[in-house]
Amino acid sequence: MDELNIMPPKISDDECVGCGACIAACPNSVLELVDDKAKVKKAESCDDCKACQETCPTGAVTFE
Repeated sequence: MDELNIMPPKISDDECVGCGACIAACPNSVLELVDDKAKVKKAESCDDCKACQETCPTGAVTFE
């Protein structure tokens, strides 16, 4: 089976308000809060479900 090429989310520091909604929504604990901003901590655990992007109130989380 070929390995999937899944990209983890990108988080804009300028748009992130540190609310933690994306962290709570992620079923795989990919994100963490660092200095009041969401950051990717376990990129390899991302399954591209986009729950973090869907719950972000500011649009700071993208998959590009």
